[in-house]
Amino acid sequence: MTKYITRRLIYMLLSLYVIVTATFFLMRLAPGNPFTSEKKLPAEIEAALNEHYGLNDPWYVQYGEYLGRIAQWDFGPSFKYKSRTVNDLINDGFPVSLALGVQAILIAVAIGVLLGVIAALKHNKWQDYGAMIVAVLGISVPSFIMASFLQYIFAIKLGLLPVARWDSFAHTILPSLALASTPMAFIARLTRSSMLEVLANDYIRTAKSKGLSQGVITIKHTIRNALLPVVSYMGPLSAGIITGSFVIERIFGIPGLGSHFVTSIANRDYTVIMGVTVFYSVLLLVSILLVDIAYGLIDPRIKLAGGKKGE
Repeated sequence: MTKYITRRLIYMLLSLYVIVTATFFLMRLAPGNPFTSEKKLPAEIEAALNEHYGLNDPWYVQYGEYLGRIAQWDFGPSFKYKSRTVNDLINDGFPVSLALGVQAILIAVAIGVLLGVIAALKHNKWQDYGAMIVAVLGISVPSFIMASFLQYIFAIKLGLLPVARWDSFAHTILPSLALASTPMAFIARLTRSSMLEVLANDYIRTAKSKGLSQGVITIKHTIRNALLPVVSYMGPLSAGIITGSFVIERIFGIPGLGSHFVTSIANRDYTVIMGVTVFYSVLLLVSILLVDIAYGLIDPRIKLAGGKKGE
């Protein structure tokens, strides 16, 4: 286990270095700079700002300084948010994005697994068809379309929930549902297919022949093995659903990190774009590592240190 984690940490550092380097040079290749978008900005002021923020330095000097700041977890100052650093924006916005993401993940997993289990146990029956119709709709309809639909039905027409903002628990329901719709559909399909595969195994038929009830067989013998693909999907899902909240945050007026990121793209705020990209890359790499470890804990036959399954 220790060797596996050490090796993965080394790979994570290498991957992070590639991401940081690629992000830095892609931003430098973009036309203009953070101050060219300003209207009627005097040339003297623009030149002074470029000098102040080091944008006139050679690329290798800027690159070396940026790597040094990243090593200290310092993403530098924002070019557009006055007197604020990128770390300040992350500290303020990420807790909101995290709360939205965690709530969406809980909804996606709970409803997705439930639909998948029902569909597998009622294979080729109306429950199966109904669950899969919901899954197809969840995959087919983009989250921003789902967000507008939920706002129109539950906020505008029925008046049951707030249409936007982030002031109470009621304000979190619609954005969480919109954000959870697509991953919920994927989890439902994964659970269904995995459940059907497990139910066809010999040990399930043996358990039935011993007179065990359907509930005992499902809980003790089926769900645990059937959820392994879902667990492997949780790594990219955890990071993806939080980064995927950018559009949802804009639609619902949520003051999360996504709103800062979208604004920074329009303003060419290099440091915010690079800082948020690196921050979410770290989240993705760490979440994948944690899921791999959890995968081995759920199924002890899997050897994390590189052994073969079943050893």
